Amino acid sequence: MKAEDIRLKSADELKDQLEELRKEAFNLRFQAASGQLENTARARQVRRDIARVKTIIGQNERKAG
Repeated sequence: MKAEDIRLKSADELKDQLEELRKEAFNLRFQAASGQLENTARARQVRRDIARVKTIIGQNERKAG
């Protein structure tokens, strides 16, 4: 996921995306703990996507406020 794509989304879409990413991260942690995680790089990717979304949400809030 690129930051450019994230910037085009509305605030509601960003919050929904963040919630979905957090759920995915939760599921990946459980898979890793139980030894079922096949794509270990996906966990890192999801963490970074969460950080990107949170960064852009913060930037948008600072612009608006």
